[in-house]
Amino acid sequence: MAPKLRDPSLFKKDVCYVNGEWVKAKSGKTFEVNDPATGEHIGTCPEFDKHDTKKAIDAAGAAFETFRHTTGRSRSKLLRKWYDLMVENADDLATLITWENGKPMADAKGEVTYAANFFEWFSEEAPRIYGDTIPSSVPGNRVWTLKEPVGVCGLITPWNFPAAMITRKIGPALAVGCTVVCKAPGETPYTSLAIAELAHRAGVPPGVVNIITALDNTPVVGEVLTTNPTVRKISFTGSTPVGKLLMRQCSGTLKKLSLELGGNAPFIVFDDADVDLAVTGAIASKFRSSGQTCVCANRIFVQRGIYDEFATKFAAKVREFRVGNGFDSSITHGPLIHHRAIDKVDQHVRDAESKGAKVVVGGQKLPSLGPNFFEPTVLTGMTTDMAMASEETFGPVAGLFPFDTEEEVVRIANSTTVGLAGYFFSKDLHRVYRVAEHLEVGMVGVNTGLISDPASPFGGVKESGFGREGSLYGIGEYQITKMVTYGGMGLPLQTK
Repeated sequence: MAPKLRDPSLFKKDVCYVNGEWVKAKSGKTFEVNDPATGEHIGTCPEFDKHDTKKAIDAAGAAFETFRHTTGRSRSKLLRKWYDLMVENADDLATLITWENGKPMADAKGEVTYAANFFEWFSEEAPRIYGDTIPSSVPGNRVWTLKEPVGVCGLITPWNFPAAMITRKIGPALAVGCTVVCKAPGETPYTSLAIAELAHRAGVPPGVVNIITALDNTPVVGEVLTTNPTVRKISFTGSTPVGKLLMRQCSGTLKKLSLELGGNAPFIVFDDADVDLAVTGAIASKFRSSGQTCVCANRIFVQRGIYDEFATKFAAKVREFRVGNGFDSSITHGPLIHHRAIDKVDQHVRDAESKGAKVVVGGQKLPSLGPNFFEPTVLTGMTTDMAMASEETFGPVAGLFPFDTEEEVVRIANSTTVGLAGYFFSKDLHRVYRVAEHLEVGMVGVNTGLISDPASPFGGVKESGFGREGSLYGIGEYQITKMVTYGGMGLPLQTK
């Protein structure tokens, strides 16, 4: 049975939010959205095409001419009202997340809080956008800078955090005076549309926020967003191959870009670490959202002196997990998003087994629960020739790699084309600085497995992308710096 919402009007079927109105695709085409836990039909959403997308861009372009001139204080109040509405409707938003994404309700509620906090954070940043006064090297010149909104922004968000990824992008964009067209994920569109309804209730002006959907037409919508000259900025969270494609498409109009792409996070436990704390951190980092986050620990390296102790304690914790439907309050982990995710996870486990790894927990699909369930899995005896060493698993599988020296493990950790997040556990302050400075990642967690915070800059290096989201740095991604030089100054005081 479909879950019940306290406010059923938040469940927006067959419509997108464009120019302050709920509209269907001009073609009338829709796509189906299914519950990953049961496979049952949830509803349908509009299959927007290039013409529908252009209308949304035009609406955002028209709204920008007015919205860019609003005060930071007025934009702050809008974002704060939107935040308040998300908090008031947190249970319904969490229900939608669990329904279409599958994560347990406890995780979904945590995501709603995290998502709303981006609106709160950027509501506080909006009135505090400052330029600079610069001492000129030319006598008589006065130089200063203005921070201005970049313009219409195209935002493309993923399915693994249906609420947080959209607020993390929209928050800073609106704070500085940009307008947006957001392509919601085809797998999980209803959370985004519910957030759009709350924007409407908060009084966000028509055209400032536009939320559109597509599944089969996703490449078409992406191409329109990246090639339309009205759009001046693209922010994308997703895979590295798609990020590269969008970057190529943006080159024709030289758009400003923020790309938060794939990862292959190392999680390193040194001999001097607090083993129990490291186990807790590894559990949180690896198995959050069933391993379906870009900052999940993908390779867990444990120094040989504590390898067996860590593996035993870690496996014992994983055996306590309960897998099932996210609406069951007793379960800890839900399904993966679709069969392709299941196939990749299973492939990684079978590859590791064939090359000598040992499955100590799990390792199998759970067809009795449904087609998208996989056992939380722990593998020992991992080696660098296994697929998990070089590919992002994006599922509930933890492979434990032994290592001997600090130099060795950092070299292996860095031997990848991506660099989003990395983690390590140690009590040695000198080692903390050494390793943190040598890991080739954009974010480092020391003695913690959770690093996401609206106050912290989120982003990677190498082929994990560029740009930062959240924090005081995130707001600059949606601004341009304009320099003004005023000449003919510096005359002496006039005596007449």
